[in-house]
Amino acid sequence: MEQLKGTGVALVTPFKADESIDWNALERLINYVIDGGVNYVVSLGTTGETPTLSSDEKLDLIKFTFEKVAKRVPVVVGIGDYNTRDVVKRLEKCPLDEAAAILSVAPYYSKPTQEGIIQHYKTIAAASPKPIILYNVPGRTGRNMTAATTLRLAHEVENIVAMKEASGDMVQCMQIIKDKPKDFLVVSGDDALALSQLACGMDGVISVAANFFAADFSSMVHAALMNDFPAARTLNYKMLDAFDMMFTENNPAGIKAFLHHAGIIENYFRLPVMPVSDELYKRIDTFLKNY
Repeated sequence: MEQLKGTGVALVTPFKADESIDWNALERLINYVIDGGVNYVVSLGTTGETPTLSSDEKLDLIKFTFEKVAKRVPVVVGIGDYNTRDVVKRLEKCPLDEAAAILSVAPYYSKPTQEGIIQHYKTIAAASPKPIILYNVPGRTGRNMTAATTLRLAHEVENIVAMKEASGDMVQCMQIIKDKPKDFLVVSGDDALALSQLACGMDGVISVAANFFAADFSSMVHAALMNDFPAARTLNYKMLDAFDMMFTENNPAGIKAFLHHAGIIENYFRLPVMPVSDELYKRIDTFLKNY
């Protein structure tokens, strides 16, 4: 899993004014982040507005991403849901031959017990043709995966190989890092905390910000992994205010505003997501003029 160290980017899904997928813009974005130095891309993460995509669109996005990435970097595919049986079915149907791994978010809304989360992931892992990356994001799922749950899965299930940890709980993160198997990767899911978590021993980041800040974010992560923290801090503080703006109102509305400002995508969404407010867009504009 060495290929999944460093910077991964959870790609947005660009739309046109009629809410159809903007394939030309997605190709521009893929080339932009790869040219910027990211180590891998994530297709169908929740930053890609996957809850609003049809099953056919998801399949098309996977195939398109493989085609346009053209094996320049690894591709991770997001396949997660609160319906365990549905995740298993999608694992069987999705074209995953070229995928490096599956990123699967913890079941949301239903708020299962820790044992329910464990059995959910064990069932998925048994059905998956690819390694599984756990994804803990309690701010969206409504239930935290404890360090004990993560560590049990890491030690007991051979093809559960990594964790994207986005709880924001630094002590929990350190408990996982301290007791994980040697070859189990832990990556950050919090752009604003990434530098601190890398300093604690995380192996990289699956980033939203790297959609726009591909070069600087990748350089920050690389510097931190090389223990060059003076250089990493300089880059982190250069981007820090932007991290806040990206998540102040909504993700992916924030990152799409940055990408729209740069002319990479249009600023369109599918409901219930809306563009950022005029006030926030002006703040983004001011930030980028001085960046």
